Amino acid sequence: MTDLTNEQIADTLILPYLNHAIRMFEAGYASAVDIDNGMIYGCGYPKGPMTVAQERGIFTPADGAADAAAAEFKIEINKVGVVGTGTMASGMIQVFAQAGYDVVYVGRGQDKLDGVVSFIDKGLSKLVEKGRLTEDAKSDVLGRLIGSTEREALADVDIVVEAIAEDLAIKTELYKDLDRICKPGAILATTTSSMPITKLGEATSRPESVIGMHFFNPATILKLVEVVTTEATSADVAETVLALCANIKKVAVSCGDRSGFIVNCLLFPYLNDAVKLLESGQASMEEIDAAIKEQTGFPMGPFALLDLVGNDVSLAIEKELFETFGAEAPEFEPAATLIAKVEAGELGRKTKKGFYDYSA
Repeated sequence: MTDLTNEQIADTLILPYLNHAIRMFEAGYASAVDIDNGMIYGCGYPKGPMTVAQERGIFTPADGAADAAAAEFKIEINKVGVVGTGTMASGMIQVFAQAGYDVVYVGRGQDKLDGVVSFIDKGLSKLVEKGRLTEDAKSDVLGRLIGSTEREALADVDIVVEAIAEDLAIKTELYKDLDRICKPGAILATTTSSMPITKLGEATSRPESVIGMHFFNPATILKLVEVVTTEATSADVAETVLALCANIKKVAVSCGDRSGFIVNCLLFPYLNDAVKLLESGQASMEEIDAAIKEQTGFPMGPFALLDLVGNDVSLAIEKELFETFGAEAPEFEPAATLIAKVEAGELGRKTKKGFYDYSA
């Protein structure tokens, strides 16, 4: 039985989330519009935190903020390269090809390359069935795919986007190789959600050409891309990537190279706070999930979302945020129950048990 009303439960979790967003804005890390778009298009929220904070009277936008001009291509992009053959990479390859780009993609074996074509063929066939794509258009998209097991095939692309393992040593080795292979002026982009992009740039002779393009999974459906610049990234590279995102019908948000970028930095502390509220005994999981959905219009309650994301993934991100921001945000310390769930192997939907039981 809860000690709190639904409104009190929601306020307990939403007010810190709004304050984190305001702090992010005041630090100059991202604009209010980009913070809002991050949470709307990255999480499916009906409103962004800056808008909600303004409605609640805890944030006042600066007067006369001009609308940002549409980004322009400062570097010509005709051919795109992708390194990786997993779900994220396959989704990105499809998105680029559907937007009319020839895409050279590199994988570790012919079976992996064939898997990408199969993935995209299946996705396009569904669009044909729904009447959103013709058979001819499907053939055109498949005709733009160029698979290779050799990185040298990327020699003439204008931008490479990598979506390989989240391991800094593996990515660093790749960037050294891309720096050797890719033509001068080619942009080297990463979809990382957690690796320091500055370190990848330092592995090359062209740190000004290195940038983050953090797509959200599945890339064919979710519209958000976090465009992450380092201090070395050139303005022309940043603007070109923003223009490319618009061309492939994505909503781009700009931010700097620090842990969590926009979305993870706001989402996971809120999820962690929900676990701490549960630990306090003031409300049950079911009551917290129901209250959040009712009061905020969020598509899922925090515990259902933790189980969907994976408690191991959530804990890893929260640990990283605490390591980065713990001095100024001690409340980011991972909740004991989240740690216990991971140690017990109760990772969520993928193990049939997390905060909820999915074995039935």
